[in-house]
Amino acid sequence: MKIALFSDVHANLPALEAMLTDMDSHKPDAVYCLGDLVGYNVWPNQVIAAIRQRQIATLMGNHDLKVQAAPLAQPSAQNYAYQLVDALHINYLNTLPSHIRLEYPNLNILMVHGSPRQVNEYVLHDTDQQQVLTMMQDARADVLIGGHSHKPYHRIIDAGGGVYSHVINIGSAGKPKDDNPKGCYVLLTLNETTSRNNAQSLQVEFIRFDYDIEKAALAILNSPLPAQLADMLRKGY
Repeated sequence: MKIALFSDVHANLPALEAMLTDMDSHKPDAVYCLGDLVGYNVWPNQVIAAIRQRQIATLMGNHDLKVQAAPLAQPSAQNYAYQLVDALHINYLNTLPSHIRLEYPNLNILMVHGSPRQVNEYVLHDTDQQQVLTMMQDARADVLIGGHSHKPYHRIIDAGGGVYSHVINIGSAGKPKDDNPKGCYVLLTLNETTSRNNAQSLQVEFIRFDYDIEKAALAILNSPLPAQLADMLRKGY
């Protein structure tokens, strides 16, 4: 089974469109989005509409959560991205869950935006190993998949007793922060040998894709959004 996962599109429609085209070429059996459809760019409604049209199961990210308060906030460069979201799509964002769980005979997968505890908590590649294991055990997860940091990694932890835990950050489709401006998503492959007892049986492929970065950057520069956001897209930070 091949599962495609992406996160943190952040209203970057050119990136989303390029990613979906590339993703379709791999013919995944299932697709999941781990949140943060909005913020930082000018196409939140178009991004949400595209996700809904494809009926992609999606989590609520911390930026999606901010939209709830946007209509009452004072107009500003920081609030502009959230105040672009129309009422129909605000209602959709408010329905999104905090996690998605996939349970297989030999493996439990938990998808979150930040962590199992908080939507805005970072689980980084160097987060204390015991802290991560405790968090995963409390959440009954053999595989923890998240976004939020915009920095992709796959970490395998020996949990003892012949059991291995996987922590995967799938990076950002629309606003990378790992010094690589290309968008990122993940293909996760499971088969009959995939098990918590076999560290190498879960295949994780990080896919980087090109998109029209300049189009996305110019959209920022031609809006009230902070100009630095355009530079961040161009340089991937």
